Amino acid sequence: MSAPVSPNSGLNRAADLGLLLLRVVAGLSLAIGHGIGKFPPGERFIDRIGNMGFPAPEIFAWLAGVAEVGGALLIVIGLLTRPIGAIVAGYFLLIVFIAHAGDTFVQREKAVLFAAIFAAFALTGAGRYSLDALLRGRAARRGVTSRS
Repeated sequence: MSAPVSPNSGLNRAADLGLLLLRVVAGLSLAIGHGIGKFPPGERFIDRIGNMGFPAPEIFAWLAGVAEVGGALLIVIGLLTRPIGAIVAGYFLLIVFIAHAGDTFVQREKAVLFAAIFAAFALTGAGRYSLDALLRGRAARRGVTSRS
């Protein structure tokens, strides 16, 4: 017997709880484990960005921090999940193919996992237990349709 389907996401409640768990763990892991150390970006990090060939390395270093902290925290609360998921997944693909160019898979593994997880959020949305679902419900009550 399957769990009831969530009216907000089209998923059952167990799947919505799974998305919530993954959003919180992946988002906080990214923000705390990787992003916090990039705020503000230090000279070593800016130099590393510049050595990868990015123009305006200071701007790209700040964008990396914003993606890893701001984007991750938006995913945790489930706000703008689909577009933020796509942006962060794209960011991690840059890391996989530019920052880790020539590295072994083991050295790329964490970036590949983050890219896949955030791409999944871009495809699935946040699920029932999110600000996206709450805002979608409010918009539906007002007769406005929106997607997250």
